[in-house]
Amino acid sequence: SRLTTPQALYHFLCGYTAKVAGTEIGLTAPEATFSSCFGEPFLPLSPVTYANMLGERLTRYGSRVWLVNTGWTGGVYGVGKRMSIAHTRAIVRAILEGSLDHVAVTPDPHFGMGVPVSCPGVPTEVLTPRRTWADGDAFDATARDLAGRFAARFAQFANEVGPEVRTAGPH
Repeated sequence: SRLTTPQALYHFLCGYTAKVAGTEIGLTAPEATFSSCFGEPFLPLSPVTYANMLGERLTRYGSRVWLVNTGWTGGVYGVGKRMSIAHTRAIVRAILEGSLDHVAVTPDPHFGMGVPVSCPGVPTEVLTPRRTWADGDAFDATARDLAGRFAARFAQFANEVGPEVRTAGPH
């Protein structure tokens, strides 16, 4: 997904990731978690300080930000599967080569980010997560739950950022 600068800062502050079985003791299934700036335990300053630095540099250099799902697709753990490495490589290649820069995007209904309608080497349905699930209603319920988790996580930063960032993700 193509992110605007405010969306990039929102997601950077939330730091959504997952604990994965095999890397965490006692974990048998992936578990959603958040770590601001994707390294919160190691930050000596407020995450907002780092987000402001990121935003300044994104603006200064005109950088584009993309969010690539390298996690789960097609259903919850036990039903779906990990994103294909071949598809992930094709998406990253298209980003680096600029192939996605002028592709039309549609806003994700739960998170608002711009989802490309096509990408070389990636089936169209893979780009729209709901279409990879056998049960679209189950996808919507899962997406709403995750959006709620984002909103709850972001609440701690809401009074420290401007309105563009505050409204750039689920709230």
